[in-house]
Amino acid sequence: MAISDQAVEVRAQGWRRLAAMHQLIETSLEKALRDAHGLSVVEFTVMDALSRQDGWHLRMAQLARAAGLSPSAATRLVNRLEERGLLTRILCADDRRGIYTELTPAGRTALTRTRPAHDAALEAALTEAAALPELQELVRAVTG
Repeated sequence: MAISDQAVEVRAQGWRRLAAMHQLIETSLEKALRDAHGLSVVEFTVMDALSRQDGWHLRMAQLARAAGLSPSAATRLVNRLEERGLLTRILCADDRRGIYTELTPAGRTALTRTRPAHDAALEAALTEAAALPELQELVRAVTG
């Protein structure tokens, strides 16, 4: 059974709206985090993902998935954050090939200082998106 042209257009329109909202939010977050704290959105995302883990660490592959990155991009990102003293790597005791990534105390402090700017920028971006008729329904779905 083929999908009707109308159904294809509805899906495409939904995807375009989602992409537009994502871009609006990403741009707002990127500017706020860079200006206030010198972090990118993906750096914040990685640090936030690490902070939410029991034991404060993730394997590199898990971290890549959490941030929506390829394994090589995640490795480069971890290298940059490690050079800045925000993350550290730990060899897995059970599997010597496994490497965990964990926030350092400086990383936890930086994340704590950055979170209010992130949250305020996210709120402002969602408020802006809610004012756009084509994004109102999507904002309601995201914000519950």
